[in-house]
Amino acid sequence: MEHNWQSRAASFARQNDLLHDPVTHTLDLVAEVGEVTKEVLLATDYGRQEALFSPQSADRLKNELGDALYSLLLLTETCGVDAGEALDTALEKYGNRLAARGEAGSGRDGR
Repeated sequence: MEHNWQSRAASFARQNDLLHDPVTHTLDLVAEVGEVTKEVLLATDYGRQEALFSPQSADRLKNELGDALYSLLLLTETCGVDAGEALDTALEKYGNRLAARGEAGSGRDGR
């Protein structure tokens, strides 16, 4: 089943007067990614162990990931970017890199 998450998030934001300018949504996204980072750091004892998520910490992580996804979707909406197309472009780019170089990272040349 295909979901149009961007439309769902934008509709909710419009109904609740939560759609703002790109700068606001960018700052919100950075804050939410920071919350995700905090949960991962706690679950790994700041990188000293494999991630150990208790049911409570897994629930907190799920909530923070949802918040980050919501923020990203609103950012795409306010910038006029189709999130699905952006994902398709990224997957194609990574696939091309894997085929050409055997790795998905951008490498030193930034491509």
